[in-house]
Amino acid sequence: MTKKIPSSAALPSTVTKAEIKSNKGGKTAILTNGFVQLYYYESILQDSIKADYMYADAGNTIDGKSAMEGLPIVGTEDFTIEFEDNLGNKLKFEDPNGFIVNKVTPTDAGTGKEVIVLHLVSEEYIRNDEGGSHINVRMDGKISDHIKQIFEDFLKTEKELDIEDTENNYNFVGNNRKPFYILNWLSKFGVPSGGEDASAGYFFWETSKGYHFKSIDGLFKQKPKKRFVYNASSNANSVIPAGYDGKILEYVTDNRINYQEKIAMGAYGTKLVVFNPFDCFYEVVPQTAEETEGKLKTGGEALPEFNKKFKNPSKEENFTRTTFMLVDTGTLPSGDTKEQVDKNEEPNFEAQKVLNQGIRRYNQFYASQQTITIAGDYSLHAGDAIYVDTPSIQADKKDDVNKETGGLYIISDLCHYVSPKKTYTKMNIVRDSFGRKAEKASVSAPV
Repeated sequence: MTKKIPSSAALPSTVTKAEIKSNKGGKTAILTNGFVQLYYYESILQDSIKADYMYADAGNTIDGKSAMEGLPIVGTEDFTIEFEDNLGNKLKFEDPNGFIVNKVTPTDAGTGKEVIVLHLVSEEYIRNDEGGSHINVRMDGKISDHIKQIFEDFLKTEKELDIEDTENNYNFVGNNRKPFYILNWLSKFGVPSGGEDASAGYFFWETSKGYHFKSIDGLFKQKPKKRFVYNASSNANSVIPAGYDGKILEYVTDNRINYQEKIAMGAYGTKLVVFNPFDCFYEVVPQTAEETEGKLKTGGEALPEFNKKFKNPSKEENFTRTTFMLVDTGTLPSGDTKEQVDKNEEPNFEAQKVLNQGIRRYNQFYASQQTITIAGDYSLHAGDAIYVDTPSIQADKKDDVNKETGGLYIISDLCHYVSPKKTYTKMNIVRDSFGRKAEKASVSAPV
Protein backbone atom coordinates (compact mmCIF):
# COMPACT_ATOMS: atom_id res chain seq x y z
CA MET A 1 0.00 0.00 0.00
CA THR A 2 1.38 3.37 -1.01
CA LYS A 3 1.84 5.81 1.83
CA LYS A 4 0.17 9.16 1.22
CA ILE A 5 2.40 12.17 1.85
CA PRO A 6 0.84 15.30 3.45
CA SER A 7 0.57 18.19 1.03
CA SER A 8 0.57 21.89 1.73
CA ALA A 9 -1.76 22.54 -1.23
CA ALA A 10 -5.57 22.45 -1.12
CA LEU A 11 -5.87 19.72 -3.77
CA PRO A 12 -9.25 18.35 -4.97
CA SER A 13 -10.73 15.46 -3.02
CA THR A 14 -13.57 13.06 -3.70
CA VAL A 15 -17.27 12.78 -2.87
CA THR A 16 -17.70 9.06 -3.41
CA LYS A 17 -21.38 8.82 -2.47
CA ALA A 18 -24.34 11.19 -2.14
CA GLU A 19 -27.82 9.66 -2.02
CA ILE A 20 -31.20 10.90 -0.82
CA LYS A 21 -34.07 8.59 0.09
CA SER A 22 -37.70 9.60 -0.33
CA ASN A 23 -40.05 9.54 2.66
CA LYS A 24 -42.73 8.14 0.34
CA GLY A 25 -42.10 4.78 -1.24
CA GLY A 26 -38.39 4.60 -0.40
CA LYS A 27 -37.14 5.87 -3.79
CA THR A 28 -33.45 6.80 -3.86
CA ALA A 29 -31.84 9.51 -5.98
CA ILE A 30 -28.07 9.60 -6.61
CA LEU A 31 -26.71 13.16 -6.48
CA THR A 32 -22.99 12.67 -7.07
CA ASN A 33 -22.97 13.48 -10.80
CA GLY A 34 -24.20 17.02 -10.30
CA PHE A 35 -21.98 17.77 -7.30
CA VAL A 36 -20.97 21.45 -7.04
CA GLN A 37 -19.62 21.91 -3.49
CA LEU A 38 -19.91 20.72 0.09
CA TYR A 39 -19.52 22.47 3.42
CA TYR A 40 -19.26 20.28 6.51
CA TYR A 41 -19.37 21.87 10.01
CA GLU A 42 -18.46 20.87 13.57
CA SER A 43 -18.39 23.12 16.65
CA ILE A 44 -18.06 22.62 20.40
CA LEU A 45 -20.86 25.21 20.71
CA GLN A 46 -23.25 23.31 18.43
CA ASP A 47 -25.54 20.44 19.39
CA SER A 48 -25.34 18.83 15.96
CA ILE A 49 -23.00 18.40 13.04
CA LYS A 50 -24.25 20.16 9.92
CA ALA A 51 -23.53 20.15 6.22
CA ASP A 52 -24.58 22.06 3.10
CA TYR A 53 -24.59 19.96 -0.08
CA MET A 54 -24.95 21.82 -3.39
CA TYR A 55 -25.75 19.99 -6.59
CA ALA A 56 -26.96 20.80 -10.11
CA ASP A 57 -29.92 18.79 -11.44
CA ALA A 58 -30.34 18.57 -15.21
CA GLY A 59 -33.90 17.28 -14.81
CA ASN A 60 -33.46 13.55 -15.39
CA THR A 61 -32.22 12.41 -12.01
CA ILE A 62 -35.14 10.09 -11.25
CA ASP A 63 -37.99 8.94 -13.52
CA GLY A 64 -37.12 11.64 -16.04
CA LYS A 65 -37.60 14.36 -13.44
CA SER A 66 -35.44 16.35 -11.07
CA ALA A 67 -34.91 14.95 -7.58
CA MET A 68 -37.08 17.74 -6.18
CA GLU A 69 -40.06 16.58 -8.25
CA GLY A 70 -39.31 12.89 -8.71
CA LEU A 71 -38.98 11.91 -5.05
CA PRO A 72 -40.26 14.55 -4.09
CA ILE A 73 -37.98 16.35 -1.58
CA VAL A 74 -40.12 17.79 1.25
CA GLY A 75 -37.72 17.70 4.24
CA THR A 76 -36.60 15.05 6.80
CA GLU A 77 -35.32 12.73 4.06
CA ASP A 78 -32.41 10.40 4.89
CA PHE A 79 -29.21 11.59 3.21
CA THR A 80 -26.15 9.35 2.83
CA ILE A 81 -22.79 10.85 1.98
CA GLU A 82 -19.15 9.74 1.85
CA PHE A 83 -16.13 11.90 1.09
CA GLU A 84 -12.39 11.34 1.34
CA ASP A 85 -9.38 13.66 1.62
CA ASN A 86 -5.97 13.25 -0.04
CA LEU A 87 -4.52 11.58 3.06
CA GLY A 88 -6.96 8.67 2.92
CA ASN A 89 -9.19 9.95 5.74
CA LYS A 90 -12.83 9.16 4.94
CA LEU A 91 -16.00 10.60 6.45
CA LYS A 92 -19.04 8.40 6.03
CA PHE A 93 -22.60 9.24 7.08
CA GLU A 94 -25.31 6.65 6.55
CA ASP A 95 -28.35 5.39 8.47
CA PRO A 96 -28.53 5.26 11.50
CA ASN A 97 -25.68 7.77 11.59
CA GLY A 98 -26.60 9.62 8.42
CA PHE A 99 -27.81 13.14 7.80
CA ILE A 100 -31.40 14.39 7.64
CA VAL A 101 -32.56 17.07 5.18
CA ASN A 102 -33.59 20.03 7.34
CA LYS A 103 -33.98 22.76 4.73
CA VAL A 104 -33.85 23.12 0.94
CA THR A 105 -32.70 26.29 -0.81
CA PRO A 106 -32.87 26.69 -4.61
CA THR A 107 -30.15 28.99 -5.96
CA ASP A 108 -29.26 30.56 -9.30
CA ALA A 109 -25.76 29.52 -10.30
CA GLY A 110 -26.14 30.63 -13.93
CA THR A 111 -25.68 27.07 -15.22
CA GLY A 112 -29.03 26.57 -16.92
CA LYS A 113 -29.68 23.73 -14.51
CA GLU A 114 -31.65 23.56 -11.30
CA VAL A 115 -29.11 24.19 -8.54
CA ILE A 116 -30.18 23.08 -5.06
CA VAL A 117 -28.58 23.45 -1.63
CA LEU A 118 -29.58 20.74 0.83
CA HIS A 119 -29.05 21.85 4.43
CA LEU A 120 -28.30 18.72 6.44
CA VAL A 121 -28.41 18.00 10.19
CA SER A 122 -28.06 14.94 12.38
CA GLU A 123 -31.10 12.84 13.31
CA GLU A 124 -30.92 13.91 16.97
CA TYR A 125 -31.26 17.57 15.95
CA ILE A 126 -34.72 16.80 14.58
CA ARG A 127 -35.71 14.44 17.38
CA ASN A 128 -34.80 17.07 19.98
CA ASP A 129 -37.84 19.13 18.94
CA GLU A 130 -40.30 16.24 19.08
CA GLY A 131 -42.70 16.38 22.00
CA GLY A 132 -42.07 12.74 22.90
CA SER A 133 -38.38 13.47 23.52
CA HIS A 134 -38.97 16.19 26.10
CA ILE A 135 -37.73 15.33 29.58
CA ASN A 136 -40.49 15.20 32.18
CA VAL A 137 -38.98 12.94 34.84
CA ARG A 138 -36.85 13.45 37.95
CA MET A 139 -33.19 12.49 37.69
CA ASP A 140 -30.95 11.72 40.67
CA GLY A 141 -27.25 10.98 40.77
CA LYS A 142 -24.14 11.92 38.83
CA ILE A 143 -24.37 14.49 36.04
CA SER A 144 -22.44 12.21 33.68
CA ASP A 145 -25.03 9.46 34.31
CA HIS A 146 -27.81 11.92 33.46
CA ILE A 147 -26.10 12.70 30.15
CA LYS A 148 -25.98 9.02 29.20
CA GLN A 149 -29.62 8.47 30.21
CA ILE A 150 -30.83 11.44 28.15
CA PHE A 151 -29.06 10.16 25.04
CA GLU A 152 -30.29 6.60 25.43
CA ASP A 153 -33.85 7.13 26.72
CA PHE A 154 -34.92 10.42 25.14
CA LEU A 155 -32.77 11.07 22.06
CA LYS A 156 -32.55 7.31 21.44
CA THR A 157 -29.25 7.63 19.63
CA GLU A 158 -27.13 4.71 18.46
CA LYS A 159 -24.06 6.90 18.03
CA GLU A 160 -20.88 6.63 20.07
CA LEU A 161 -20.97 8.55 23.36
CA ASP A 162 -17.71 10.03 24.70
CA ILE A 163 -18.73 11.10 28.20
CA GLU A 164 -16.14 12.26 30.73
CA ASP A 165 -17.14 11.21 34.22
CA THR A 166 -18.22 13.94 36.64
CA GLU A 167 -17.34 14.02 40.31
CA ASN A 168 -20.56 15.64 41.41
CA ASN A 169 -24.21 14.68 41.68
CA TYR A 170 -27.05 16.93 40.65
CA ASN A 171 -30.72 16.18 41.15
CA PHE A 172 -33.40 17.91 39.11
CA VAL A 173 -36.82 17.63 37.50
CA GLY A 174 -36.97 17.86 33.69
CA ASN A 175 -40.11 20.07 33.59
CA ASN A 176 -40.80 18.97 29.98
CA ARG A 177 -37.69 20.70 28.63
CA LYS A 178 -35.90 19.66 25.43
CA PRO A 179 -32.94 17.25 25.71
CA PHE A 180 -30.40 19.63 24.17
CA TYR A 181 -31.48 22.36 26.61
CA ILE A 182 -30.95 20.04 29.60
CA LEU A 183 -27.61 18.79 28.26
CA ASN A 184 -26.24 22.32 27.86
CA TRP A 185 -27.71 23.40 31.19
CA LEU A 186 -26.04 20.51 33.06
CA SER A 187 -22.73 21.35 31.36
CA LYS A 188 -22.43 24.45 33.55
CA PHE A 189 -22.59 22.43 36.78
CA GLY A 190 -20.31 19.54 35.90
CA VAL A 191 -17.04 19.14 37.84
CA PRO A 192 -14.59 16.50 36.53
CA SER A 193 -12.81 14.02 38.76
CA GLY A 194 -9.63 15.56 40.13
CA GLY A 195 -10.29 16.63 43.68
CA GLU A 196 -9.76 20.20 44.77
CA ASP A 197 -7.91 21.20 41.60
CA ALA A 198 -10.85 20.36 39.35
CA SER A 199 -12.78 23.29 37.89
CA ALA A 200 -16.40 23.40 36.77
CA GLY A 201 -17.44 23.66 33.14
CA TYR A 202 -18.15 21.13 30.37
CA PHE A 203 -18.93 21.30 26.67
CA PHE A 204 -21.47 19.17 24.88
CA TRP A 205 -21.16 18.76 21.10
CA GLU A 206 -21.22 16.35 18.15
CA THR A 207 -18.57 15.31 15.64
CA SER A 208 -18.49 12.66 12.92
CA LYS A 209 -17.29 10.23 15.63
CA GLY A 210 -20.37 10.74 17.82
CA TYR A 211 -21.39 12.88 20.80
CA HIS A 212 -19.01 14.31 23.38
CA PHE A 213 -19.43 15.57 26.94
CA LYS A 214 -16.01 16.79 28.02
CA SER A 215 -14.69 19.16 30.67
CA ILE A 216 -12.64 22.24 29.84
CA ASP A 217 -9.94 20.78 32.09
CA GLY A 218 -10.01 17.59 30.01
CA LEU A 219 -9.72 19.47 26.72
CA PHE A 220 -6.51 21.18 27.85
CA LYS A 221 -5.04 17.93 29.21
CA GLN A 222 -5.02 16.43 25.70
CA LYS A 223 -1.84 15.86 23.77
CA PRO A 224 -1.81 17.69 20.43
CA LYS A 225 -3.25 15.53 17.66
CA LYS A 226 -1.21 17.28 14.97
CA ARG A 227 1.28 20.13 14.60
CA PHE A 228 1.05 22.94 12.08
CA VAL A 229 3.35 25.79 11.10
CA TYR A 230 2.75 29.08 9.32
CA ASN A 231 5.34 31.12 7.46
CA ALA A 232 4.01 33.92 5.31
CA SER A 233 7.18 34.01 3.21
CA SER A 234 6.92 30.36 2.13
CA ASN A 235 5.17 29.06 -0.97
CA ALA A 236 2.04 27.00 -0.29
CA ASN A 237 3.48 24.10 -2.27
CA SER A 238 6.82 24.07 -0.47
CA VAL A 239 8.01 21.18 1.67
CA ILE A 240 6.49 20.85 5.15
CA PRO A 241 9.22 21.52 7.77
CA ALA A 242 10.47 18.64 9.88
CA GLY A 243 8.53 18.14 13.10
CA TYR A 244 5.20 19.28 11.64
CA ASP A 245 2.22 17.50 10.09
CA GLY A 246 1.18 20.31 7.78
CA LYS A 247 1.47 23.93 6.75
CA ILE A 248 -1.04 26.68 7.45
CA LEU A 249 -2.20 28.25 4.20
CA GLU A 250 -3.95 31.23 5.81
CA TYR A 251 -3.54 32.56 9.30
CA VAL A 252 -5.54 35.31 11.03
CA THR A 253 -4.93 36.35 14.62
CA ASP A 254 -7.80 37.92 16.51
CA ASN A 255 -5.86 40.70 18.24
CA ARG A 256 -8.97 42.51 19.39
CA ILE A 257 -8.89 43.25 23.11
CA ASN A 258 -12.08 44.48 24.75
CA TYR A 259 -11.71 44.53 28.51
CA GLN A 260 -15.15 46.03 29.08
CA GLU A 261 -16.73 43.21 27.09
CA LYS A 262 -14.89 40.64 29.21
CA ILE A 263 -15.87 42.15 32.53
CA ALA A 264 -19.49 42.42 31.34
CA MET A 265 -19.48 38.66 30.70
CA GLY A 266 -18.01 37.96 34.15
CA ALA A 267 -14.67 36.55 33.00
CA TYR A 268 -12.84 37.84 36.11
CA GLY A 269 -15.50 38.05 38.79
CA THR A 270 -19.12 36.96 39.18
CA LYS A 271 -21.87 37.34 41.74
CA LEU A 272 -24.64 34.81 42.04
CA VAL A 273 -27.87 35.68 43.83
CA VAL A 274 -29.54 32.50 45.11
CA PHE A 275 -33.20 32.74 46.08
CA ASN A 276 -34.97 30.14 48.21
CA PRO A 277 -38.70 30.28 47.36
CA PHE A 278 -39.63 28.24 50.44
CA ASP A 279 -38.38 30.65 53.10
CA CYS A 280 -38.12 33.76 50.83
CA PHE A 281 -34.46 34.36 51.81
CA TYR A 282 -31.66 35.01 49.36
CA GLU A 283 -27.88 34.53 49.46
CA VAL A 284 -25.23 36.51 47.57
CA VAL A 285 -22.26 34.39 46.47
CA PRO A 286 -19.29 36.30 44.96
CA GLN A 287 -16.29 34.59 43.37
CA THR A 288 -13.21 35.99 41.61
CA ALA A 289 -10.65 34.55 39.22
CA GLU A 290 -7.94 34.82 41.88
CA GLU A 291 -9.59 32.06 43.91
CA THR A 292 -8.75 29.43 41.29
CA GLU A 293 -5.74 31.01 39.59
CA GLY A 294 -2.81 28.59 39.46
CA LYS A 295 -5.07 25.53 39.76
CA LEU A 296 -6.66 25.62 36.31
CA LYS A 297 -5.62 23.33 33.44
CA THR A 298 -4.67 25.92 30.82
CA GLY A 299 -3.47 25.77 27.24
CA GLY A 300 -0.95 28.57 27.59
CA GLU A 301 1.52 29.74 30.17
CA ALA A 302 -0.52 32.31 32.09
CA LEU A 303 -3.90 34.01 32.30
CA PRO A 304 -4.02 37.72 31.35
CA GLU A 305 -3.01 40.14 34.09
CA PHE A 306 -4.65 43.55 34.32
CA ASN A 307 -3.91 46.85 36.04
CA LYS A 308 -4.30 46.36 39.79
CA LYS A 309 -5.54 49.95 40.31
CA PHE A 310 -8.96 48.82 39.03
CA LYS A 311 -9.22 45.95 41.49
CA ASN A 312 -11.62 46.51 44.38
CA PRO A 313 -10.03 45.44 47.69
CA SER A 314 -13.37 44.04 48.81
CA LYS A 315 -14.01 40.52 47.53
CA GLU A 316 -17.76 41.01 47.94
CA GLU A 317 -17.73 43.98 45.57
CA ASN A 318 -15.16 42.73 43.08
CA PHE A 319 -17.67 41.22 40.63
CA THR A 320 -18.69 42.31 37.14
CA ARG A 321 -21.65 40.06 36.34
CA THR A 322 -24.68 39.06 38.36
CA THR A 323 -26.73 35.93 37.71
CA PHE A 324 -29.72 34.48 39.56
CA MET A 325 -30.95 31.01 40.41
CA LEU A 326 -33.66 29.28 42.43
CA VAL A 327 -32.44 26.56 44.74
CA ASP A 328 -33.71 23.99 47.21
CA THR A 329 -31.38 24.40 50.14
CA GLY A 330 -32.58 21.15 51.65
CA THR A 331 -30.58 19.10 49.12
CA LEU A 332 -27.39 21.12 48.78
CA PRO A 333 -24.28 20.71 50.95
CA SER A 334 -22.11 23.75 51.65
CA GLY A 335 -18.44 24.41 51.09
CA ASP A 336 -15.93 25.00 48.32
CA THR A 337 -15.12 22.48 45.58
CA LYS A 338 -12.79 20.37 47.78
CA GLU A 339 -15.30 20.27 50.64
CA GLN A 340 -18.05 19.33 48.24
CA VAL A 341 -16.00 16.51 46.75
CA ASP A 342 -15.60 15.17 50.29
CA LYS A 343 -19.37 15.39 50.71
CA ASN A 344 -20.13 13.73 47.39
CA GLU A 345 -22.27 11.07 49.08
CA GLU A 346 -24.87 13.77 49.63
CA PRO A 347 -27.38 14.52 46.83
CA ASN A 348 -25.95 17.70 45.27
CA PHE A 349 -22.92 19.93 45.04
CA GLU A 350 -23.30 23.51 46.17
CA ALA A 351 -24.46 24.72 42.81
CA GLN A 352 -23.88 28.35 43.71
CA LYS A 353 -20.09 28.25 43.68
CA VAL A 354 -19.91 25.72 40.87
CA LEU A 355 -22.03 27.91 38.58
CA ASN A 356 -19.94 30.98 39.40
CA GLN A 357 -16.77 29.16 38.50
CA GLY A 358 -18.28 27.74 35.31
CA ILE A 359 -19.31 31.19 34.03
CA ARG A 360 -15.78 32.54 34.43
CA ARG A 361 -14.23 29.41 32.91
CA TYR A 362 -16.35 29.61 29.77
CA ASN A 363 -15.49 33.24 29.22
CA GLN A 364 -11.77 32.70 29.87
CA PHE A 365 -11.79 29.85 27.35
CA TYR A 366 -11.78 32.28 24.41
CA ALA A 367 -8.99 34.56 25.68
CA SER A 368 -6.77 33.84 22.65
CA GLN A 369 -8.34 33.12 19.23
CA GLN A 370 -6.88 32.34 15.81
CA THR A 371 -8.36 31.28 12.49
CA ILE A 372 -6.28 28.98 10.32
CA THR A 373 -6.78 27.26 6.96
CA ILE A 374 -4.96 24.08 5.95
CA ALA A 375 -5.16 21.57 3.11
CA GLY A 376 -8.19 19.32 3.64
CA ASP A 377 -7.66 17.00 6.62
CA TYR A 378 -10.70 14.98 7.71
CA SER A 379 -8.88 13.41 10.67
CA LEU A 380 -9.37 16.61 12.69
CA HIS A 381 -12.46 17.29 14.78
CA ALA A 382 -13.94 20.01 16.95
CA GLY A 383 -12.56 19.57 20.47
CA ASP A 384 -9.20 18.20 19.30
CA ALA A 385 -5.99 19.78 20.58
CA ILE A 386 -3.44 20.89 17.98
CA TYR A 387 -0.08 22.61 18.18
CA VAL A 388 0.48 25.75 16.12
CA ASP A 389 3.67 27.71 15.47
CA THR A 390 3.69 31.14 13.89
CA PRO A 391 6.67 33.33 13.02
CA SER A 392 7.91 36.02 15.33
CA ILE A 393 7.36 39.59 14.13
CA GLN A 394 10.94 40.45 13.26
CA ALA A 395 13.09 41.07 10.22
CA ASP A 396 14.13 37.44 9.85
CA LYS A 397 11.01 35.30 10.39
CA LYS A 398 12.90 32.08 9.79
CA ASP A 399 14.94 32.22 12.94
CA ASP A 400 12.32 32.02 15.64
CA VAL A 401 8.69 31.34 16.45
CA ASN A 402 6.26 33.57 18.27
CA LYS A 403 6.33 32.37 21.88
CA GLU A 404 3.25 34.42 22.78
CA THR A 405 0.78 33.13 20.16
CA GLY A 406 2.30 29.72 19.44
CA GLY A 407 1.59 26.51 21.33
CA LEU A 408 -1.38 24.35 22.24
CA TYR A 409 -4.88 25.25 21.01
CA ILE A 410 -8.32 23.64 21.00
CA ILE A 411 -10.32 23.45 17.77
CA SER A 412 -13.57 25.22 18.67
CA ASP A 413 -15.07 25.32 15.15
CA LEU A 414 -14.20 23.43 11.99
CA CYS A 415 -15.36 23.51 8.39
CA HIS A 416 -14.33 21.15 5.59
CA TYR A 417 -14.83 22.70 2.17
CA VAL A 418 -14.98 20.26 -0.74
CA SER A 419 -15.24 21.07 -4.45
CA PRO A 420 -14.07 19.46 -7.71
CA LYS A 421 -11.19 21.98 -7.79
CA LYS A 422 -9.91 22.20 -4.21
CA THR A 423 -10.37 21.00 -0.65
CA TYR A 424 -9.39 22.78 2.52
CA THR A 425 -10.13 22.74 6.24
CA LYS A 426 -10.76 26.01 8.07
CA MET A 427 -10.62 26.10 11.87
CA ASN A 428 -11.18 28.53 14.69
CA ILE A 429 -8.70 27.62 17.42
CA VAL A 430 -8.83 28.98 20.97
CA ARG A 431 -7.25 28.78 24.39
CA ASP A 432 -7.75 30.40 27.77
CA SER A 433 -4.30 31.88 28.31
CA PHE A 434 -1.27 33.45 26.67
CA GLY A 435 2.30 32.35 26.12
CA ARG A 436 3.62 29.01 24.93
CA LYS A 437 4.21 26.34 27.54
CA ALA A 438 7.56 24.60 27.49
CA GLU A 439 7.54 21.15 25.90
CA LYS A 440 9.68 18.15 26.65
CA ALA A 441 10.26 17.44 22.96
CA SER A 442 11.81 20.18 20.84
CA VAL A 443 10.21 21.31 17.61
CA SER A 444 11.95 22.69 14.57
CA ALA A 445 11.40 26.38 13.85
CA PRO A 446 9.49 27.37 10.71
CA VAL A 447 11.57 27.46 7.55
